Amino acid sequence: MLEDTLSLMPLWAFAAAVGVTLIAGFVKGAIGFAMPLIMISGLSLFLDPLLAIAGIILPIVMSNFLQVARFGRVEAMEAIREYWRYIVIVCVMIVIVAQFVTAIPTRVFYLILGIPVVILSLIQLMGVTFHIPQHRRRLAEWGIGALSGILGGMTGTWGPPTVLYLIALETPKAKQLLVQGVVYGLGSVSLLAGHLQSGVLTATTAPFSAALLIPAFLGMQIGFRFSDHLNPAVFRKVTLAVLVLAGANLVRRGIMG
Repeated sequence: MLEDTLSLMPLWAFAAAVGVTLIAGFVKGAIGFAMPLIMISGLSLFLDPLLAIAGIILPIVMSNFLQVARFGRVEAMEAIREYWRYIVIVCVMIVIVAQFVTAIPTRVFYLILGIPVVILSLIQLMGVTFHIPQHRRRLAEWGIGALSGILGGMTGTWGPPTVLYLIALETPKAKQLLVQGVVYGLGSVSLLAGHLQSGVLTATTAPFSAALLIPAFLGMQIGFRFSDHLNPAVFRKVTLAVLVLAGANLVRRGIMG
């Protein structure tokens, strides 16, 4: 596996990818989201964007099912029943949009990666909140779900719109984590299926993604242990600030090359 991975990149790049994944796993375990954002922003600094997307796929699947596993099966099924429309449109759009990723020029791809990261991170960092009235909920489910799925298919991350959507519905904190885990988990399976079809995840790139499962798992376990001792609000703001900087750098690369 290591030999296959090192055929795609130098040893220093693989070591850096392991480090980025370990940090992303820690953040995921500590606050429940941002793993794809951190991985795609970090890996794209020194890897081809398509290889970065391939790298995040298996760790995303594993991490989201670990998150859901912390809750009971009954609670997970209740979340699916309540949010099934949102989940369906996210998953469908991820599979469809993922098929077009390989046709996007590299500089345009950096902009597609960077702009949503900056905008969505700034929205959360500034504490901007929205409210979705009950009679608008079905429309919001389809509209925001479609946007999340498009971002997921393009960049491998559909977390921030989902977080903002749940906040706008005034979802309780504990339920937010459960619903996020379910949406991310089922969405990550769609991402895996979509990129098996798109040609991003292949016999050549899959060993790299598989190699990142170990640091992702270790990072999450450390994050779980530290989650009760961290100030989640402060830690979340620091994470989002770092993402703004990383996203801004991707935008710079898209504009300047």
